[in-house]
Amino acid sequence: MLIVALIAAALYWPLMLAANVGPAERTLASGAELDCKTALACASQLRNPVMPAPAQLAQGFVRLSTPVTSPLALPYNVGVTAGETLLGLLLATVTGIGLALLLVASRAFERATLPWLVASQTVPVVAIAPMLAVLLGQYGVQGFLPKAIIAAYIAFFPVAVGMSRGLRSADPLHLDLMRTYHASSAQTYRLLRFPASLPHLFTALKVAVTSALVGSIVAEISTISFSGLGKMLAENSRASDAVALWVIMAYGAVLGVTLVALVNALERWVTPWSRR
Repeated sequence: MLIVALIAAALYWPLMLAANVGPAERTLASGAELDCKTALACASQLRNPVMPAPAQLAQGFVRLSTPVTSPLALPYNVGVTAGETLLGLLLATVTGIGLALLLVASRAFERATLPWLVASQTVPVVAIAPMLAVLLGQYGVQGFLPKAIIAAYIAFFPVAVGMSRGLRSADPLHLDLMRTYHASSAQTYRLLRFPASLPHLFTALKVAVTSALVGSIVAEISTISFSGLGKMLAENSRASDAVALWVIMAYGAVLGVTLVALVNALERWVTPWSRR
């Protein structure tokens, strides 16, 4: 990870210059007053760059991160989006595990519902989020919960598929042994199938948590929101503040990495036998 970060840092400056040279040339040609004479020199000083210079990024981080507790600051809004994402992941996990149990228990249920589950993931979230928000609003469900439900809608599918695959991954010899012991179906699931499914479940959760984060941000953009990364993205996009958009994206990336790291930590705690 450190090597990749160093490579990205080394490539950022030349990529930033290449991306901003064209706009700098057009700005100079328009007669705008800048503290530079050439397009290459102006590439790092544009007020609204395609890719901000490191100094502009640093200023943007300070401007958008303070005061920390302000509803207009990024740390507060990151906390809101993180809460929506975690609640959505929890709902997706419960729904996905329930569906996985049904898929494994009944081949007929699997044949009847799996195509519809796949089809549900092809519906654009941008289209379904406002409709779902309006529908839930008619029943008094507003604010935090609708975004979490939209996040769960995106995230439940990998959990359902991964968990069903995990429940079927138990060793056939072990299943025969459980039958020899006259174990009940509940005992077989508790003692064999569930432990065998945990690696698959946590792999699915790593995919689901990133999907839930994307769903939360899209829901904040697509519905009426007063806080969250999506709200800040929408506001700064309308204001054409490219530096702020880059800072918000960086915060979102850090939040995604942090959430995946939390799932990794939970996996190591729940499945200590799988450590290598």
